[in-house]
Amino acid sequence: MMTARAELPSWIRRFIGSGYLLPVLFFASLLEAIIVPIPLELILIPLLLLERGRRWLLAWVALAGCVTGAVLGYWFGALLFDSLGQWLLDTLGAAEEFEHFQQVLAKEGFMAIVVMGVTPVPFQVAMLAAGAAGYSLTGFVLAATLARGVRYFGLALLVQLFGEQAMTLFRRHARPVGFALLALALVGYGVHWWLSA
Repeated sequence: MMTARAELPSWIRRFIGSGYLLPVLFFASLLEAIIVPIPLELILIPLLLLERGRRWLLAWVALAGCVTGAVLGYWFGALLFDSLGQWLLDTLGAAEEFEHFQQVLAKEGFMAIVVMGVTPVPFQVAMLAAGAAGYSLTGFVLAATLARGVRYFGLALLVQLFGEQAMTLFRRHARPVGFALLALALVGYGVHWWLSA
């Protein structure tokens, strides 16, 4: 367990085992969803290892924080895109990705958001584009919940199956796993399109 504890930033170590851990994780997940460019997984995996009895609760809290942040990002796109939304894209260096995703969103809708949510592309692009385009808030929340749920509950399952090796596996295979999830989402979309055609 010392390895997992050492992986955590010092500011979060003091909350392990306390009642404050869940609100701190919720807030960290919310911030990561909106602007913080550090992947939440680097905090979440060690926490899942250290807090084995609350593993699934931690995944739920991370998901709730992320979806709350995603809704805020959606509203930034809907109401404040010309000022705050544009600033966020410039800060992330994601203006080109935003323009591309707007076109994909117009064609693919729900699946475009799900795919963006499971891949290693900044999800802020999807939030702002969905809000700016006036995409259904309900559809956006469902897509964000599905996509990020796959990520966070997938990590909890990874930790349950592989224990302390989960961090090494995540670091070594995060990008290929992200692209495998993307491929799986695209296959699912293709099957859905074929069945409905």
